[in-house]
Amino acid sequence: MTLRRRFTFFTIFWLIFILILFNIFVYLFVIKITIRSEDQLLTNKVNILLEDPRINDPDQLANMDLLRDYYNVSELMRIVDMNGKVVNTQGSDPELLALKPDFSTRHDTGMFFIDGRRVLYMKVPLFHNNEVIGTLELYRKLTLLDSYLKVLVIALTITSIGAILFAIFGTYWFTSRLTSPIQHMVQTMREIDRSGKLRKIELAQRDQSAELLQLARAFNQMIDRLDRTFERQKQFVADASHELKTPLTVISSYAGMLKRWGRDDANIRDEAIEAIGKESQRLQNLTKSMLQLAQAEQEDWLKLETFNLVQLADETADMLHMTFQRMIRVHTPSKQDIKLSADKEKIRQLLVILLDNAIKYSKEPIDISLSLHKNVVRFSVTDKGIGIPEDEMPYLFERFYRVDGARSRTTGGVGLGLSIAKRIVDLHDGQIDVFSKPDQGTTISIALPQRK
Repeated sequence: MTLRRRFTFFTIFWLIFILILFNIFVYLFVIKITIRSEDQLLTNKVNILLEDPRINDPDQLANMDLLRDYYNVSELMRIVDMNGKVVNTQGSDPELLALKPDFSTRHDTGMFFIDGRRVLYMKVPLFHNNEVIGTLELYRKLTLLDSYLKVLVIALTITSIGAILFAIFGTYWFTSRLTSPIQHMVQTMREIDRSGKLRKIELAQRDQSAELLQLARAFNQMIDRLDRTFERQKQFVADASHELKTPLTVISSYAGMLKRWGRDDANIRDEAIEAIGKESQRLQNLTKSMLQLAQAEQEDWLKLETFNLVQLADETADMLHMTFQRMIRVHTPSKQDIKLSADKEKIRQLLVILLDNAIKYSKEPIDISLSLHKNVVRFSVTDKGIGIPEDEMPYLFERFYRVDGARSRTTGGVGLGLSIAKRIVDLHDGQIDVFSKPDQGTTISIALPQRK
C-alpha cells in the first residue's frame, strides 16, 4: 500500500471515529438538556397546582375546573383517590388515557417509552390534615423533542458525510502534494539506475516543507559525494594505469633486448637484468601502496587500543635508523609518556610514511616532536631537505601526485604515501598540516584527539 493511501485511510478513519464520538455527545447532550427543561416545566406546574387551596380539599378533587386551567396538549393530568379510582382527568391522547392509574403515597418522577416515543411523568401525593387523600398524576409526551432529534440526526449525518467527503478529497490532494517530491526522488533514482548518470533533484523551496527540503538536500549531497567518488575512482584508475604502464614498458623493452642480443652480449644482459629487477621492485611497491590505499578507504579499518606514543616513536625511529643509517631524534617534554587511544599499527604506518619521505628528500638529521595539550596529541616530523614549492602544496595529498616526477622516480616513490597518511589521520578525526620552504626543509604536523 502506498504512503498516500495509508495516510488517507488513517486520516479518514480517525475523522470518522471523532465524528461518531462528537455526534453521540451532541445527541445525548441535546436529550439531556431538553428532558431537564421539560422536567422543570412539569415541576413548576405541579408546584403551582399545589398552591391552589382546592387541591387539598377532598370535596374539590372532582372539580373539572381544577385541572382544566393547567392542561396542555400532549399531556394527561388526573387525580386518583385512595381506592385507585380516577376522580378527575384532563387529556385527549388515547395512549396516555390507556395508562393504568396508580395511587401512591410517595413522590415519583421519571421517563418511559410508548411505541418508541418518550413520556415524562410525575406523581405527587395530595394531603389533607396530614393524611393522603389522593395522587396527582401528570404525563407529557415529548413529541417535539422526538421531532427535533430526528432533524438533528439527519443534520449530523449530512454534515458528517460532507465532512468525510471533504476530508477524502482534501487528504488526497494534500498527500499528493506531500508525496510528489518523494515520487520525484524515486523517479530520479530510477532514471539514474536506467541511464547510469547521476542527477540532482530540484525543488521549489516556497512550495515544500522544511523536512522535504532537508531530504532533497541530503539526496543531492549524496549525489555530489557519489559523483566525487566516481571521479576519484576514474582518476585513480587513470593514474594507476599510467603508473603501471611505465614499469611494464621498461620490463617489456628489456625483455625484448634480452631475446635479441642478451645471449651474445654480457653487458646488455646485465643491464637488462638490473633494469628489470628495479622496475619489478618498483611495480611491487606500487601494488603494495595501492592495496594499502584500498584498505584505507574502509570505514571499519581502525582497531583502537591505548598505547604509549613516545615508545612507538622511539621504536620506529630506531628501526629506520638501523635500516637507512640516518639519525632520527625524538623530542618530548621532559621525556613524559603520552597515551593515545588509536590504531597502533596504523599510527606506526603513518610515522613510517612521514619518516620515509623525510629520509628520501633530505640528508640532515630528522626530528620527531611530540606533545600533549588539552587532550590533543600533536606530533610532527621535520627535515632539512629540499622543501616543497608553495604552488604545489595544495596537491600533496592527491593520489599519485609527486612534486618532482623524475626525482621521485629515482627515489622509488609512487605518490601514494601522503594519500594514505591523510586517510589515516581522517579516520582518527585528526588534522594534518604541511609547512615547507624550498631548500630549507619540511615539517608535517599531525593533531589527534587523545580519546581517553
